[in-house]
Amino acid sequence: MKPILLQAHERSLTKILYNKDGDLLFTASKHNLPNVWWSINGERLGTYNGHNGAIWDMAVSADSSQLVTASADQSCIIWDTETGKILHKMAAKSPVRSCGYSLTNDILCFTTDKAMSQPCFIKFYDLRDKEQVVTNSPFRDIQVDDSKVNRMIWGTVEDYVITGHENGQICQYDWKSGERLRVDHSHESLIKDLQLSKDRTMLISASKDTTAKLFDAKTFHFLKSYKTDRPVNSAAISPIKHHILLGGGQEAMEVTTSHAKSGKFEARFFHLIFEEEIGRVKGHFGPINTLAFHPNGKQYSSGAEDGYVRIHDFDQSYYDFEYDF
Repeated sequence: MKPILLQAHERSLTKILYNKDGDLLFTASKHNLPNVWWSINGERLGTYNGHNGAIWDMAVSADSSQLVTASADQSCIIWDTETGKILHKMAAKSPVRSCGYSLTNDILCFTTDKAMSQPCFIKFYDLRDKEQVVTNSPFRDIQVDDSKVNRMIWGTVEDYVITGHENGQICQYDWKSGERLRVDHSHESLIKDLQLSKDRTMLISASKDTTAKLFDAKTFHFLKSYKTDRPVNSAAISPIKHHILLGGGQEAMEVTTSHAKSGKFEARFFHLIFEEEIGRVKGHFGPINTLAFHPNGKQYSSGAEDGYVRIHDFDQSYYDFEYDF
């Protein structure tokens, strides 16, 4: 499994993302320029120039026509994917941490940090009403007082969003009423990543407490736990096999004191049902910060603290592998 190595970011990766068709791969880092590439060969198509700070999160619309980015420069920008033109820029009073489109792409949600004497907010904009975006007037502002939101994704249906918090909580918020519907306390530390399965029924969470946990995305019923010996920065569910992919490693500030092997920077495959590790992929020289499976399940990409993105196409042996039980 020889990877395609993508080198365009000057600083550590924060988010990688495939579009719905899987032909485009979007990458963002602590540098201020998100990039877009062909996923099939790693050819860079362009950059999105307009932010002045680290990009913490991004999301692409279902038809791939628009990209939204959340940045530490206290702004959220909606881009024209094809031209790189800024369509709308929404300012906030503190850094914007996460963002996402609803299933119908009608509603945009982003969250802001608890910083600069500002509380953490979850903001909702109806994109059918251009006035909301132009005047920066969200129709719903949910203030989060206890622990700031570090990750946000839309739920199984369009009725709610799922948030991962600094204190390890995972919550559901109803955007219509502003109510908090459910809270899970399974994790003991910061939630680094949240991803859904392809059919949107299962939720995987990655945490600094060295575990990734699998839940029913709607009820938050706990299903499985995947234990490692390092902080887990990202977790993804294979769309075609019963596999979970985890990435993480030793804390970034301690990396210079350790060898690549002892830092444990491999991507690790676990069996979804049996919770056992079934394989590892080496390559990065720093902790893996973000992972994503291609929508067809035949490829995955990883982005790390070393500033590289690695695209891996699975060999035939991956498809032939059968777990013995």
